Amino acid sequence: MLKISAATAVAVALLSGSIFGAVPAAAQSVDGRGPADGETLFAARCKSCHEPPIVRAPSREQLRDRTNQEIMEALTNGVMQPMATGLGPAEIAALARFLTGRNIQATAAAFPAAPAPASVTPSAAAAAQLGKLRPVSGAMLHDPAPGDWLQWGRTYDGQNFSPLTRIDRKTVKTLAPAWRAPLPGGPSMPTPLVHDGVMFLQTSPDMVLALDATTGEVLWRHAYAPATPSNQKMGLALSGRRVFVPTSDLHVISLDARTGEQVWDHKIELSPPATDRKALVLRSAPLIVGDKVIQGVTASGAPGGGFIVGLDIATGKELWRFHTIARPGEPGGNSWNGLPLDKRSGASVWHQGTYDRDLNLVYYGVGQTYDTGPLLKRSPDPKMTNDALYTDSTIALNPDTGKLVWYFQHLPNDQWDLDWVFERQLATINVGGRPRRVVVNIGKMGILDALDAATGAYLFSIDAGTQNVISAIDPKTGAKTIDPARMPDLARPAVICPGLSGARSWPPTTINPRTDLLYVPLTQWCTQFGPPTGYQLLSSGVGLTNVDHPDATASGKMGRLQAMDLKGHKLAWRQDLAAPISTSVLATAGGVLFAGDLDPELKAFDDRDGKILWRAPLGNYPSSSVISYSVGQTQYVAVVVGLRNNHINDLSRRYQAFRRARGAPADSPKGEPAVVVFALGNRTSTGLPD
Repeated sequence: MLKISAATAVAVALLSGSIFGAVPAAAQSVDGRGPADGETLFAARCKSCHEPPIVRAPSREQLRDRTNQEIMEALTNGVMQPMATGLGPAEIAALARFLTGRNIQATAAAFPAAPAPASVTPSAAAAAQLGKLRPVSGAMLHDPAPGDWLQWGRTYDGQNFSPLTRIDRKTVKTLAPAWRAPLPGGPSMPTPLVHDGVMFLQTSPDMVLALDATTGEVLWRHAYAPATPSNQKMGLALSGRRVFVPTSDLHVISLDARTGEQVWDHKIELSPPATDRKALVLRSAPLIVGDKVIQGVTASGAPGGGFIVGLDIATGKELWRFHTIARPGEPGGNSWNGLPLDKRSGASVWHQGTYDRDLNLVYYGVGQTYDTGPLLKRSPDPKMTNDALYTDSTIALNPDTGKLVWYFQHLPNDQWDLDWVFERQLATINVGGRPRRVVVNIGKMGILDALDAATGAYLFSIDAGTQNVISAIDPKTGAKTIDPARMPDLARPAVICPGLSGARSWPPTTINPRTDLLYVPLTQWCTQFGPPTGYQLLSSGVGLTNVDHPDATASGKMGRLQAMDLKGHKLAWRQDLAAPISTSVLATAGGVLFAGDLDPELKAFDDRDGKILWRAPLGNYPSSSVISYSVGQTQYVAVVVGLRNNHINDLSRRYQAFRRARGAPADSPKGEPAVVVFALGNRTSTGLPD
């Protein structure tokens, strides 16, 4: 018998002719919470994407043209499912009715009841295993055991590199499934952490799991009940005997790593002029530096913008706060075209920071503003600029005080949502004939900028060649020259490459410190900026239309794995791929790169030339960083699949459209969300020729 998911069963039941019909004016939600109000649900769950519509979402008027089948599948098992997480049948029906203008009746029987998340305490056997966990010391965080994965990028430098060698270019062919642990569906993009044979993972809805890293058995589960719908988060942090967790309702909590019990709960307060807690989000994993828990905050449309907080590790008390939008009257405050603070927004901190112990600096990337209209033309006041600090910048902070030490703005006045917001990786490489400590990052355009880690001085750039906005980069200062034909203009359409989701997005890059090669997952796609029709995202008012990238059109491939030579300051090899990569790239000391894509598969590549060495089907889109760890003599590779986030939704829709336009099948995968783990087996499992 064909097994289908509960969400798919919901859609199937709703699509049967017997349950379509009139919905009572005050349909009750199944859980007894009162009338299901579609307009209220839309405002809470959907409005931020659909009114006004952004590039990844149709308007309400466009939704009226969708079929009931499309709407219900999207709400229950598709791109809108993350925002419908936790809704009962009457609520989903009311929301669908509000979206489409058509009546849909739903009954409790049509919706298999999802059990309410509940915490699980360790069994006696689990408690015995967890009791062997060593406290994660500062020394461990600085120099982790080869088999552990203690941070989002594994090490403080964020290189996302595994020193394990049992899986190498020869043995990778025998890699086979070791275990698969089911997860509840919802929005997330988590990185598992592993310490002493225990895997820690945050998943939807705001649930933290401790798993046996050799079997996937649940050791404990902590269910946090946020005051808002569960949102997309990247991971956790470990220190001492604690797990540090960002929540969907703007809290940071501390859990006992051995039991899952809560130790403290800190509610992050708003900074005026912000007033709406729902406008701010915790997306990244916390960064532990000494006795501080450092957490970035996103604030896409909140007045006053994003910020970073330093919390006391013992109590959660806030010790310092750095605002990522320069305040009027402070350094950089004159860079917002004279706008008052309540008209400045954005500068979100989406990613975890990195840390250099010798310099005692933490590094973060800062995002753009969507309110680009007031910045499009520079103010005539000579004392003002429209650079909009600290958007699109690398900032270096003192972790003890939160004070800004230096900044470098990669792109002033970003009018395209093509920001430089992702991870800052640290490395020691040869620059000008001598070793330099550098911080490197790659923005959405696929351009790498390298800076002196101590001072922020510009060193060099490497352009992957996927973008058409920047026509030149000053070799001394790093200042970018913008092609004037790519400036937003309501009267003149212009194709902007890459698309708004970026040639690269949140999935991390990886550095092999033994070869000084950096590997980046790229997607080849574009967007047309033009008259104010269709999707809109930026307040300049330009309409946004999806366009294929010329390289993808020529090759029939949307994905690319690109190697960059940090020593030579130039591009190395590239491997074009049919499907875009949707995970991090993981480099290992065994000479193998791992990445998951939209085929959906996990693939292994030779790090010398990008040749595919191994592949395995995943059953659903991979949606996390890929990690490698070991327990005893066994090396594992792990990835999370089936959890949705904006990046996966954008990629999958565009890739499916790209395939359909070329006559290829473009079905959505139906596998259940899960942690999928591989280990070496005894036979070739790839199907690839030797």
